[in-house]
Amino acid sequence: MVYFQLHIRFLKYYNPNQRYRLIQLQDKFNIQKNILVAPLDWGLGHATRCIPIIRALIANGFSVFLAAEGAQAHLLQTEFPGLMILPLGGYHVRYGRKRWQLPWVLLAQLPRLLFVIKQERTWLEQIIKAHNIQVVLSDNRYGLSNQKVSCIFLTHQLTIKAPFRWLEKILRNIQYRYINRFHACWVPDAGGDQNLAGDLSHPPVLPKIPVSYLGLLSRFCIENTNIQYDYCILLSGPEPQRSLLEEKIIDGIKKIDKRFLLVRGKPGNEETINVEKHIVVKNHLNGTELGMAILQSNAVICRSGYTTLMEISALGKKALLIPTPGQTEQEYLAKKMDAQKLCLYVKQEELDCNRHFSLLDKFEPVAFHLPVFDKTKLSDFLPL
Repeated sequence: MVYFQLHIRFLKYYNPNQRYRLIQLQDKFNIQKNILVAPLDWGLGHATRCIPIIRALIANGFSVFLAAEGAQAHLLQTEFPGLMILPLGGYHVRYGRKRWQLPWVLLAQLPRLLFVIKQERTWLEQIIKAHNIQVVLSDNRYGLSNQKVSCIFLTHQLTIKAPFRWLEKILRNIQYRYINRFHACWVPDAGGDQNLAGDLSHPPVLPKIPVSYLGLLSRFCIENTNIQYDYCILLSGPEPQRSLLEEKIIDGIKKIDKRFLLVRGKPGNEETINVEKHIVVKNHLNGTELGMAILQSNAVICRSGYTTLMEISALGKKALLIPTPGQTEQEYLAKKMDAQKLCLYVKQEELDCNRHFSLLDKFEPVAFHLPVFDKTKLSDFLPL
């Protein structure tokens, strides 16, 4: 096994054609290929966008280990009940209740986040030895790099949005210091001018390591189905903002004579809430159920998290985007989608359910088609 891995990595640089012949030989003799997939715990989007990649890895003969805890672990266990989930502590980022509080709340958490990143390195060293890991796929977890194995960093955010360009440059330099410790960077977006994430995924300067654009990652496929709901409301993201939006929406729709499906984004939670009869509430839906629920709805109301936008785009649904207050990435994406007439956008504090849902009914989005991730091309991206 060691011979094959070292030989493959050597031929990557000196004889690429021979390298792929060796990979085929490795497959022929059924030599185990273990990969660790570890999504960030900042909302459910990082875990959900890993699902199509995990499916592709399994289809390509990899033995997949997952690393997560809490809601992310529950979601992945539901989707892949046969896979081992290794407990890995999250970043546990919390937001302020007010928009202006967010930068200061995040800054106060920075020392702890740096400590968690340091702990990730130690944890990974132990996991590589214990489970014979050959490849690591880290979705925005900056500490999961190791020079003994092939490490891939998955992100759509190569530009961290800030109020000033000079600050964005400083943040990029800090971010790239961590990313350049990996062997490759995968970006879930289309390359070129026609893309979804804009400046976020297409910065003026790329990391020094190889960067590959995978196309959009989505769990869902378009199917023919009947409409059952006027609106599908998808809640997600860190607290307390998830709960604040939930309270505002439930209060705003209780007198609207429409059919609502409210998905609370709380996997593993059994609590119930009292709502009017025209509102169907689900704490969580698995991938198949959620895809069907979106298809069975006329429109979607949701955060402007990048994973959500990828999945809505894949299904061609019109949407009202409500970015998390103070989260610059979501605000940038929501404004971009609104300016391109792909979705509508409203600030959380300005949301008027009667008015904005009525505008959504009349809205006709511009047709927009981008390439999606092709699992048959997975081996082209792997830095083995």
